[in-house]
Amino acid sequence: MSKFYIVATPIGNMGDITLRAIETLKSVDLILCEDTRETKKILDKYGINKPTMSYPSDDIVGKNSRQSNKFAKIFELLEEGKNLALVSDAGTPGISDPGAMLVSKIKTNLRHGVDVIPIPGPTALITALSASGLPIHEFTFLGFLPHKKGRKTLFKEISESKRTVVFYESPHRILKTLESLVKFCPKENQKKVCVARELTKIYEEFKIGNPAEILEYLNKNPEKQRGEFTVIVA
Repeated sequence: MSKFYIVATPIGNMGDITLRAIETLKSVDLILCEDTRETKKILDKYGINKPTMSYPSDDIVGKNSRQSNKFAKIFELLEEGKNLALVSDAGTPGISDPGAMLVSKIKTNLRHGVDVIPIPGPTALITALSASGLPIHEFTFLGFLPHKKGRKTLFKEISESKRTVVFYESPHRILKTLESLVKFCPKENQKKVCVARELTKIYEEFKIGNPAEILEYLNKNPEKQRGEFTVIVA
């Protein structure tokens, strides 16, 4: 039976990779990557010399014959009994990245003869929650927020939610997102926001306050607007 491993990789600090992840990547026949250039950094650091291939994403499958051929190649290798590993650029594959679509297709189309095995490890979602100090007994994860369609409705739902809400945001959109939180979560709403930035990296930072306080802080400190953000609203 062929094995398809879902391997979590570091979200910033290379030292966070697990021994099991290293052993798995050294053992497989092919490593499927979100970006082979990013994955090469990890492979080189830990002396892993295995072939790599970028995996197709949902938005181009069916429109690009080269990407469609990659699907066929992946299925063919699994049917031949080869063992494959799936990695994302950072963190756990399938959590707000195109790897989820590939796992779904494999489980749907190759139900027999393929053992899908998770190799757990870092993910920004849980890392941020664990150190936020906010209530985490119940939470909703939204991934990356939509750029336009449904944003107002979504922020209204966040403001009214009794659960903690977590989502990812880019440095280019963090101010706009905080402005929306200020609008929909005024002070009397008593919502707290934790903005976790550059998790596990040198400039890792957690900032907690109401939406207006966080927005003011980032506006006064433009250098703090860099990096990837995990936002928690409770």
